[in-house]
Amino acid sequence: MINRELIRIKVVQLTYAYYQNGNKNMDNAEKELLFSLSKAYDLYNYLLLLIVEVSREERRRLEILTARAEREGTEAPSQKFAFNKFAVQLEENKALNQFVDDKKLSWVNDAEFVRSLCNQIEQSETYSEYMASEDDSYDADREVWRKLYKQLIQENGELDALLEEKSLYWNDDKDIIDTFVMKTIRRFDPANKANQELLPEYKDEEDRDFARKLFRATIMNADAYQRYMSETSRNWDFSRLAYMDVVIMQIAIAEMMTFPNIPISVTINEYVDLAKLYSTVKSGGYINGMLDSIARYLVDTGKMMKPMLPPRNNRH
Repeated sequence: MINRELIRIKVVQLTYAYYQNGNKNMDNAEKELLFSLSKAYDLYNYLLLLIVEVSREERRRLEILTARAEREGTEAPSQKFAFNKFAVQLEENKALNQFVDDKKLSWVNDAEFVRSLCNQIEQSETYSEYMASEDDSYDADREVWRKLYKQLIQENGELDALLEEKSLYWNDDKDIIDTFVMKTIRRFDPANKANQELLPEYKDEEDRDFARKLFRATIMNADAYQRYMSETSRNWDFSRLAYMDVVIMQIAIAEMMTFPNIPISVTINEYVDLAKLYSTVKSGGYINGMLDSIARYLVDTGKMMKPMLPPRNNRH
């Protein structure tokens, strides 16, 4: 689940923090990097658990409405959403329950938010259409949760604020973790019952190593990488670089030099996007040009054995 996009983001954040921190302890910084990545996986499970908590709250409401209907002799309320087949399968999921138990994750202290979210769901057009539909298939149950998650959880300022209070890491992580939750919803298959696989923390050991190697290469070879920047910046106004730009370029050079199987163009495009996210408005175009020049310099001088770049695509 923790993919290279998320790893690059974390390495940028932790490298910047490393240089801002007077006590430059490499081992501690690496532990902080891996811890911050593990917190992203906590968030993934916590957001899946939110779906379960909403379903439990809906069942509590159903009990109250059913009791009232019995007293008043009126028609019993529908159980359709409270016992949504996808949500029930998720609630029974062995991997989620094991993780939640191990990490002591719970929405108990945020019952008010869960109730508020239930209210938003019940007032939504998506919910109304679902409840009115005669389709009671598993696919329909899974699809309504995919829609509700996208509409009411993915973009939810109240939830963002709540998560930020719980962990400093989670606010920056949520956008990308939302995509993993959506992917998980789509992958659920009723045939798998409680044994449905969730996304693993890392796809493989190679991705875990990617985080460590990229961070270590960035810090340990900083002098050499900054020298490459200086040597190839004759046509560029180096003073225009924001400090974050220097950090991002340093990491990009580390990736180009350390991972022979990652194409140069992929690395440049990834860090141009990160510059747009974390640095100034003009940083993307500037870093694109600088990294292109640096890559050509490294190939021409034999310091990097990768194919030459095609003409630059001038991403801005």
